[in-house]
Amino acid sequence: MPKPSKSSKAGPSLEDGGLVVTSQQSRFHVDAVDAPTSKDIDVKDLTLSIGGRELLDHIHLRVVEGVHYVLAGRNGTGKSSLLRALAERRVPGIPSNLRLLLLGQTRVSSDALTDPVEPEDPSRSVLDHVTRSDQRRQRALKIANSLSAAIEEKADAKKIVNTVLSLQVDQAKQELAEAQLIAARRSGARGSKARQVLIEKENALNKAQKRLAQSDIDEEQEAVRIGIEMLETTRMALESMDAGSTESRARTVLLGLGFSETQIEKPFTSLSGGWRTRCDLACALIQQTDVLMLDEPTNFLDLPAIVWLQRYVECSLSKTSVIVVTHDRDFADAVAQELLLVRLMPARTLEVFKGNLTEYENEKRRQIRRMTKMAEAQEKKTKHMEDTVTKNIKAAKRTGDDKKLKQAASRRKKIDERSGMEVSSSGGRFKLSDREGFFNSTRADIEIPEFDPPVNIMLTDQPTTLRYPGPLFSFEKVSFTYPKSGVWTLKEIDLVMHPGERIGLAGLNGSGKSTMVKLLMGAVTGGNPRPTKGSITVHSKARFACYSQHAVEELEELGRQQPEKTALSYLMQQEEWTGDEQAARGMLAKLGLRGNIVAEVPLASLSGGQRVRVALAQVFCSSPHLIVLDEVTTHLDSDTIDGLIEALKSWEGGLLLITHDRHFMRCIVDREKIARDAEEDESDSDELETGTPGTVYHVRKAGLRKLERGLQQYEELVSRTVAKLRV
Repeated sequence: MPKPSKSSKAGPSLEDGGLVVTSQQSRFHVDAVDAPTSKDIDVKDLTLSIGGRELLDHIHLRVVEGVHYVLAGRNGTGKSSLLRALAERRVPGIPSNLRLLLLGQTRVSSDALTDPVEPEDPSRSVLDHVTRSDQRRQRALKIANSLSAAIEEKADAKKIVNTVLSLQVDQAKQELAEAQLIAARRSGARGSKARQVLIEKENALNKAQKRLAQSDIDEEQEAVRIGIEMLETTRMALESMDAGSTESRARTVLLGLGFSETQIEKPFTSLSGGWRTRCDLACALIQQTDVLMLDEPTNFLDLPAIVWLQRYVECSLSKTSVIVVTHDRDFADAVAQELLLVRLMPARTLEVFKGNLTEYENEKRRQIRRMTKMAEAQEKKTKHMEDTVTKNIKAAKRTGDDKKLKQAASRRKKIDERSGMEVSSSGGRFKLSDREGFFNSTRADIEIPEFDPPVNIMLTDQPTTLRYPGPLFSFEKVSFTYPKSGVWTLKEIDLVMHPGERIGLAGLNGSGKSTMVKLLMGAVTGGNPRPTKGSITVHSKARFACYSQHAVEELEELGRQQPEKTALSYLMQQEEWTGDEQAARGMLAKLGLRGNIVAEVPLASLSGGQRVRVALAQVFCSSPHLIVLDEVTTHLDSDTIDGLIEALKSWEGGLLLITHDRHFMRCIVDREKIARDAEEDESDSDELETGTPGTVYHVRKAGLRKLERGLQQYEELVSRTVAKLRV
């Protein structure tokens, strides 16, 4: 039996758009097997870089069949790039039989190698669009329908021959595309074999195309036999993928994601951007795949849809490997069975933890406290022993006792050798067999684990005290309807907000929350929109600022229209800005934008999270008495959200918050405490911060209802509603 070859650390690499992926490989890798049965991904020494910048460095990526993972980390650490590399099969070593599907932040993509089976029909309904999104199913249906029409309906001989030969050409094209991808992934002996297979597939396609061009009618009997075999195989494939239930599953998913029965029958082209994003999510959820990757799936979802998605991932995808990237901490905690954390310290590494993000942080704090106490105790013990040895040496030198000198030297050597961990990693008594290899001491050093450095966001000066008392604003019997809609968006709304108060608005998308904000800002500026009925009064001396839910998109569009505009120039051109360039740079730095990014990188080239910071700089530059934050967390990672929470805790102005992020709402409005360092026990996180908790209102059926028990009450209402929906 030949010895296995050494695995290659360099491995093959694939480059496209600056993305380069390498990994360790050997000829016994699962990807080298012609028909691997494993549905796991096990890639060692995986390195990923983009544009010459290394994002991940020699990580071990293991995805086990049926396990649900949350891929966490700061923005820009390579999470989305890793998912894209997996979906496009750029990672060497992925089993060839593995079905991969990615729902990115823009659209659905998969490892399907062929173009869509049929062109998009503008009149196609939402339900039909989702049902037809599975290209494997559509291709199988096309084959079955074509063969059925030609064979079972006893068509003329020429049509049967042409149908079978055309399908053989399509199949040869599919196999050629697969061979091209495999040949591009492999190198060395495996690459040579893959290129031989590629040549064979090219020849097979040429032969199939020649047979189709000739269409010999004498081949009818053979064509019928081949056609019947293809039809039987295709029908078995359709049965295995449960193709008949696709429409029913699509309806269930669409209703769970918030679509009404009326909406799912409307044309897909009539949907807005947010609803199209939900539709893309539905397309991903109904397809049968081995590894489903969801990149920010909760964007544009309201809380009922998020909670339903949690249940769907847990119940309906229990046999599917799922990798989720999300900024929503509650959603991440609900779906994660294991955590894949891209670390900054050590840089570009991947830490694996069995549990969710909150459990990881709690366990990390326990480890830090435990190891710190152990290190302090050992330091105290070692100091005592060293003091004793020093005294014995002095005494031996005075008396000239060489024997005691040797004993003292021996004890000092034992101190050096036995310093370190007193227990093994499993918590048992330390044994020499616990350490393999060559070391300077018999015990491992006591290493105190660390969190990555927190995101520090500092806000500007606090708002000045208003000279005249009174509420910041008040809605009095406010009703509003959009022109020609014939339906009340808001009806007889009463709401009063005083300086320093915190108010959260919860409700479905489209329930009227953002409309309330528009009416408020219209009253502030004296512009539109204005209430259809009722009145809005604002404090004459108070300053108001609003972070719009479309702020990131608006800055991106502005950047495209004015390519020269940067974060610095944008801030300094705001009417509210009164400082100089140095002050503007200082403010942007407090929000995390520093160096060349501020003055040299165009707005259009900034990431979503960076544009959030620019928009926040505009909001806070006037030190407003009231800040409206409408879905501010959408483009931020969980660490940055926590940094923003810490900054807003000390803000003395009023806060009107609209968000579907439960963690953010609880910490800002309900003032729930979050633990951020090792000194805080996880049980402390349920306590409230200093300050009076705010008020949460439920916007529903054009009305406004105060929730006495805050966000918890709204979550209970949502849970009861979602429990009635199928998954």
